[in-house]
Amino acid sequence: MQTGRARTIMLQGTASDVGKSVVTTALCRVLKQDGWEVAPYKSQNMALNSYVTLDGKEIGRAQGVQAEACEIPATTDMNPILIKPMKEMNAQIVVHGKPYAQLSAQDYRRDFLPFAKQIVVDALERLRARHDVIVIEGAGSPAEINLKDRDIVNMRLAAWADAPVLLVADIDRGGVFASIVGTLELLEPEERARVKGFIINKFRGDKTLLQPGLDWLEQRTGIPVLGVLPFLPQLDIEAEDSMALVRRQDPADANRKDAALDIAVIRYPRISNFTDFDPFAAEPDVRLRYVQTAAELGEPDIVILPGTKNTLGDLEYLRSAGLDDAIAARVAAGCRLAGICGGYQMLGRKLRDPHGVESGNPDETADVAGLGYLPLETVFYPEKRTERASGEIACSHPAWARMNGIEVAGYEIHMGQTAPAHERMHRLMALIDRSGNPPAQEGAVSEDGRIWGTYLHGIFHNDRFRHTWLNHAREEKGLVLAGQPFVYRDRQQLAFDRIAEAVRQHLDMEKINEIIGIRKA
Repeated sequence: MQTGRARTIMLQGTASDVGKSVVTTALCRVLKQDGWEVAPYKSQNMALNSYVTLDGKEIGRAQGVQAEACEIPATTDMNPILIKPMKEMNAQIVVHGKPYAQLSAQDYRRDFLPFAKQIVVDALERLRARHDVIVIEGAGSPAEINLKDRDIVNMRLAAWADAPVLLVADIDRGGVFASIVGTLELLEPEERARVKGFIINKFRGDKTLLQPGLDWLEQRTGIPVLGVLPFLPQLDIEAEDSMALVRRQDPADANRKDAALDIAVIRYPRISNFTDFDPFAAEPDVRLRYVQTAAELGEPDIVILPGTKNTLGDLEYLRSAGLDDAIAARVAAGCRLAGICGGYQMLGRKLRDPHGVESGNPDETADVAGLGYLPLETVFYPEKRTERASGEIACSHPAWARMNGIEVAGYEIHMGQTAPAHERMHRLMALIDRSGNPPAQEGAVSEDGRIWGTYLHGIFHNDRFRHTWLNHAREEKGLVLAGQPFVYRDRQQLAFDRIAEAVRQHLDMEKINEIIGIRKA
């Protein structure tokens, strides 16, 4: 249903990690189910979990997931500016899916933000021309008074879009009434007037005990509470940033301590795209852990080195934390080891940064020793590779014979080029080039077949690959092999429907539609 220039609704939060992304995703799904052509939008996103669009551009993962909830292809207009932290007070700025510059926080605020308004407004207007409703997500809090004068993602954006605002607050962390009232107090009168309703998120307990507080809040502010969303464990919605890993590390939420297979993902400081491993959490006999120290590593069956925004920095962290020796001990004991993207680069023998891409200090002669598990050498270049890729496993190693021919698809995001040190190395897969060139060999497998790496993010979302690889590990331990693999994409679609149903049950959608200016189709 196309109605002309799209209506807008904006979700802002009292703080980071209050659930804005999930509520935005749920609202997108509800509106889609109700027959509207809906799209997500976030003008500026700071995240290391990326999503690659069909045309090979990079945006924040949250907007890619929200587009999937809307059942439309993601575009860079949905997230025109992406900030990817690289090291302390320094980040790569991605504009419409391509690297723009590496800037300090001061430089970004002084030099970039003055002309960023046009970028974000133009992107929003293109979306509004193609859809009925745009669900806009803010960032952090709109009450950061030290940042408000150059804000492009909260209240100034709401004014540019003429968008009504719903304020989301997390009751699970405590202080929900103070956070709401305090946020309103720090807004200017015209900003406060844009707030049309409150959403209380992550509630555990008896709502009747909460009701007196809700009544007080409405009387105190004159703004309605549109509903109280319950705490929903195991959402199966891919997370935007590493704050989600803090929740996953909560001892009260430690899953499957007696699981048959134990997988440890190394959580270095600049971990990126950890959503690569979400499918493991859905495997009934797998325990998925994120570990930061050698002591935490324990005795896993599988260790995975994930992606990182700074391979050299996180390789140094790995060594300083003693994780390199701890991993080596586990490999010697028969543990399987895999590396994805930056983790793949670490598995090699040598890494070079002659242009200062990661270190910031160009040096034609500086080499850094990798972990040495695979005969690979990586050189970092300023040009970034971002594209979707597909192909099949095509490995000459006998241990991988059962895997050959399994189709895989995913995406690449990296600034390094990795090459084998000799021709005898076992390559992992053959990937098809979008330009129609012959399939290219990619990835690497060790001489014993137990260690491998690839640049292909999302490889574990390929159900048959994940299933067969895990069955190898199960077989080795004498475990019962899993039957047919579950379809991870189906689980994600069910998750979208689950959160949409929660919104219908617990929020006043009739009032929200009225605020947007639409009627149920």
